[in-house]
Amino acid sequence: MSIFSRHDATAHTHIAGKIIALFSAIAMLFSVTACGQSNDSATSATDGSGLTKVTFMLSWAPDTNHIGVYVAKNKGYFKKAGLDVNIVAVAQAGAEQAVNNGVADFALSNLTNVGTYAIKGATIKQVLQVQQKPSAIWCSLASNTEIKSPKDFDGKTFATFGSNESDAVIRRMIQFDGGKGEFDKVTVGTSTFQALSSKKADFGGFYATWEGVQADMYGPKLNCFAEPDYGVPGNADTIGVITNDKTISKNPELVKKFVQATKKGYEYAYSNPNDAAKILVDEAPDANLKLDFVKNSMKTIVDGQYWGDPAKIKDGSFTFGTNDVEGAQQYFDFLAQENAYTDSHDKVIHDAPQAKDLATDEFLK
Repeated sequence: MSIFSRHDATAHTHIAGKIIALFSAIAMLFSVTACGQSNDSATSATDGSGLTKVTFMLSWAPDTNHIGVYVAKNKGYFKKAGLDVNIVAVAQAGAEQAVNNGVADFALSNLTNVGTYAIKGATIKQVLQVQQKPSAIWCSLASNTEIKSPKDFDGKTFATFGSNESDAVIRRMIQFDGGKGEFDKVTVGTSTFQALSSKKADFGGFYATWEGVQADMYGPKLNCFAEPDYGVPGNADTIGVITNDKTISKNPELVKKFVQATKKGYEYAYSNPNDAAKILVDEAPDANLKLDFVKNSMKTIVDGQYWGDPAKIKDGSFTFGTNDVEGAQQYFDFLAQENAYTDSHDKVIHDAPQAKDLATDEFLK
């Protein structure tokens, strides 16, 4: 869902992309679904070799969150499962919208987005969760010596993309740190890095596994704070693979094949991060990714155990890809308490979505 280029060099704000695509998709949701879902492309279509054609939609520009899908394709895991997977760019209306209407069979998303779409009437589920803990970071430029902790965001300007969710998170972090939770906002039309560097804003949102790596390698240096350290409960970044309920109901074998092969791709990437990094760079040439940067992103993921504890994965006490519905629910409940949910008519919804109804682990084994 990118609206920014990767460079200067490799900067890309996932938060921005998710929110902007989310807004445009929600605006279209009911008008499109009223016409009925399109036929799922994977239900009957095959290529010349007899493989079932499947469409996987990116959720923003290619990055290490998507890496397992590229690995699965490169290593032949999909082909072995009888699938011919086409990885496509995100639609303007968003990956969730495309999956909900059967335009794409699978896509990368997260339970937070799935919950928001469910309130609007979408029928999608997450079938594999890659990321097991939050990676969002809220940062100022390191050169801004006035900001030493989140309470110093009080009275400052937030580079925002218009999300009630991010407002709730920032307010909680400031208040947890002893501040009032009052801040100004500026809607960003370029990258958050540019907004901070030009002094249009004082702080904004990034991801430790991507923009955090970019800042460390190329600058500008950042001073960052993580949500769990400042009172934001649960896991906001439950990144994983989604499909629609219709596909699960009518073609569960297809879902199982795709999930199993994709899971294998991510497991390979987690165990072989440098090789996986090269695969991503080679398989997504239009993204103009730098190999050293992607390697460092994967190193951050592995060192931070963002995809799960390797020891628990190895001894079988944790199944790679398990959906963290408990962590997601804690975050959903927080957003509901902060009046961050609205229905299709922009009316505040006080009841949180139920994560247990929006995810399934049935295809992991």
